[in-house]
Amino acid sequence: MFEDFYRGKKVLVTGHTGFKGGWLTSWLKSLGADVIGLALPPDTKPNLFDSICLGCGMVSVLGDIRDASVVSSIFRQHSP
Repeated sequence: MFEDFYRGKKVLVTGHTGFKGGWLTSWLKSLGADVIGLALPPDTKPNLFDSICLGCGMVSVLGDIRDASVVSSIFRQHSP
């Protein structure tokens, strides 16, 4: 059902360095989505984000979603 829906689409995932956001990001990447992630740095070592090199093959922005300038910059640059 999702096989072609996300292919080539730009998707913004907030919290991509966390456990649930990391799995969502991994799944979207496997479906062919162009993922842009916005999150705080992982707060544990080890963590899923680093363990599976989740930041590879995507745009990963480390920042705070409460910072409007960071969010608007992502939308201006990437148009998710």
